[in-house]
Amino acid sequence: MANSTMVTEFILLGSPDGWNMTVLYFTIFTGTYLGTLLGNLLIVTVTTADHNLHTPMYFFLRNLSILDMCYISITVPNACVNSLTGNRVISVGGCATQIFLVIFCGCDELLFLSIMAWDRYVAICQPLQYPIIMTPQFCVRMTLASLLSGLVYAGVHTGSTFQLSFCHSNVVHQFFCDVPSLRRLSCSDTRYNMVLLLVSFIIVGGGCFGLIIMSYIHIFSTVLKSPTRASVKAFSTCTPHILVVSIFLSSSTGVYLRPSATSDTLQDLILSAFYTMIPPLLNPLIYSLRNKQVMEAMGRVMRIQFFLRKC
Repeated sequence: MANSTMVTEFILLGSPDGWNMTVLYFTIFTGTYLGTLLGNLLIVTVTTADHNLHTPMYFFLRNLSILDMCYISITVPNACVNSLTGNRVISVGGCATQIFLVIFCGCDELLFLSIMAWDRYVAICQPLQYPIIMTPQFCVRMTLASLLSGLVYAGVHTGSTFQLSFCHSNVVHQFFCDVPSLRRLSCSDTRYNMVLLLVSFIIVGGGCFGLIIMSYIHIFSTVLKSPTRASVKAFSTCTPHILVVSIFLSSSTGVYLRPSATSDTLQDLILSAFYTMIPPLLNPLIYSLRNKQVMEAMGRVMRIQFFLRKC
């Protein structure tokens, strides 16, 4: 069906009714955003400044922290400003940019978490081969390959979404632009988009989740057979890592792959907040507060900063 009127802008969902709910909404989102920025910025600073942390594991952790700061900055600041000003309008170009960046960061988040799981597998299960396999060149190539894959993945889904005609409404029932919300506004046949989403999600999401699970099965097996101190320490981050990946995949699956007819706005909002806000918030807690090396490095960096200020 042709689009009778060209849509030039979309209207995002506002904060809940009532001033008290608006303040609560703003406070939760702002607190989560600032906490995420602070935690991830701290990891980037420490892993860059401390030469003891210039290893493959912390190279990927630094990249993940940079990605997480970008990921949450795409949606949350704009939602906070909209809740206070009441200006919920976003242009078609701005909406397309937001969709592209959310998908790009979400895809790379999953790829980076998968690489980090595989890094732990090599470190624990093949410790003698670790320096040979995880060379600096290999780490850079893996990072670039992940970024390129994210660009392709985001480009394909953003392009397929904006080939649709939008004539039902221009109100997006979400606090940011996302593919499922726009698909519900379309008067075009969206079966191709659903099949594309399903196939790509199975390949990328299923492949990454399978790699993570297989890595941790081997890790668990190795630790149980020969529980050395180093392997047990590395093992301590495995369970929360799996928890973050499970939250990310289950919430994004619930939003992206659920049929439009069974969609619930409040449930979509909660699930979207889970996959866009919770992983970036939890990653610093998992890899810093539970990591003795990072905590010791933080202490060294703070002492150096204190010494330099006194001089």
